[in-house]
Amino acid sequence: MARAYGMLIGGTWETGTDTIPVMDKYSGEAFGTIPRASKADVERAIGAAQAAFGGFADLPAHRRSKILEKTSELLAKYQEDIATIICREAGKAWKYSVGEVGRAVETFRFAAEEAKRIHGETVPMDASAGAEKRFGFYFRTPVGVVAAISPFNFPLNLVAHKVAPALAAGNTVVLKPATTTPITAIRLGEILMEAGLPDGVFNLIYGEGGTVGDWLVTDPRPAKVTFTGSPPVGQHIMSRAGLKKVTLELGNNSGTIIEADGDMDAAVPRCVVSAFANSGQVCISLQRLYLHQAIAQEFTKKFVEATARLKVGNPLDKDCDVGPMIDEKEAKRAEAWINEAVAQGAKILVGGKREGRILWPTVLDNVRHDMKVMCQETFAPLASLVTYKDFDEALELLADSPYGLQAGVYTRDIGKAFKAIKRVDVGGIMINDTSIFRVDHMPYGGNKMSGIGREGVRFAIEEMTNLRMVCFNLA
Repeated sequence: MARAYGMLIGGTWETGTDTIPVMDKYSGEAFGTIPRASKADVERAIGAAQAAFGGFADLPAHRRSKILEKTSELLAKYQEDIATIICREAGKAWKYSVGEVGRAVETFRFAAEEAKRIHGETVPMDASAGAEKRFGFYFRTPVGVVAAISPFNFPLNLVAHKVAPALAAGNTVVLKPATTTPITAIRLGEILMEAGLPDGVFNLIYGEGGTVGDWLVTDPRPAKVTFTGSPPVGQHIMSRAGLKKVTLELGNNSGTIIEADGDMDAAVPRCVVSAFANSGQVCISLQRLYLHQAIAQEFTKKFVEATARLKVGNPLDKDCDVGPMIDEKEAKRAEAWINEAVAQGAKILVGGKREGRILWPTVLDNVRHDMKVMCQETFAPLASLVTYKDFDEALELLADSPYGLQAGVYTRDIGKAFKAIKRVDVGGIMINDTSIFRVDHMPYGGNKMSGIGREGVRFAIEEMTNLRMVCFNLA
């Protein structure tokens, strides 16, 4: 039978009569239910976070650090159990689910460390004429209640990137995880309580973005909204949030260039993982692959052969490479984009097959930049190949995107590397790697339609704190 899970409000798990099923994405069976929050539930969760804020903000940094450190240790202790939940509710292959838990372990450890080094600095007041007798400094204060809305594709680590820095800074949190993948966040809530987090500091509510998400964003009490999802929803949040701090991570149609002088033996397997890990449902998945004409034929052959060897199936199988997409509607949408591209002249080199939620890893050739598979975010196990003649042409193609999250360039030429760094308007550019590279303490976020603000624990803390200036008149 499906297990009934509760909302976490003020330290108490609460059930409800209006429930949402949580499906095993491979079997299609419901293995859990969650209560759909009412507006009153949302208001109570925000109220609980607000009531808990003063005491938690006053908690010494070393105590907040200990709670975060203990959370990291417990995540490591329960790694396989949590990975199993991720496999089932997200459809993510076992090896990537285990890897996600490992990353969350590190994210909370980074937060534990950063909690002890949130500081300000002095300001030389005598740099201004007339202020010679003044002494100034500033420091950082927590903003208050943080409203966090997280996506389905990393149901633990992208939650961690919102929750861990918020707690490190002394904020309280109301989290609305994706309704398709809430149980991982519930497990994190249980772990935070086991680690000693005070009641009301972390609250969990569930429901659709158009109702529960909107109630959370528009309530005047949260001081900060942090959201990961699509550009249209991000734009809606900006229009509804009012005078709050807002961080938005809104995706990409990530590209990588393979120059003739790049390391092909390293690039091929890395590009395969980058395109098809988590069924391509990663904001920085490799979607557009630009190949220099001198190596395009050989690279394509190796890339297609390696793609064809990927094992597709049950994500709980330890040797699975590609599991189901989050739902059949998304798989059908990606399939339709592939068929549309083929009708416009693209060629399927491998894949193109769909069975329910599973879309086989697909590689397209002979694509145009105005095709959806190139100019929009596919968020599916789909990569498109483009051959180019010279590096300047490749940079122009790579930069021709409304998005600007991350990109990659394989080259041994330092001059080409720095040309790419200067000319491609993205939040992060990976040299001799693909767009997908990320570690959890680096600044992460995009430009243009990819969003505003930065994650990465230290940088998220900066977004989740306010500067307070102090000036002593010593005259």
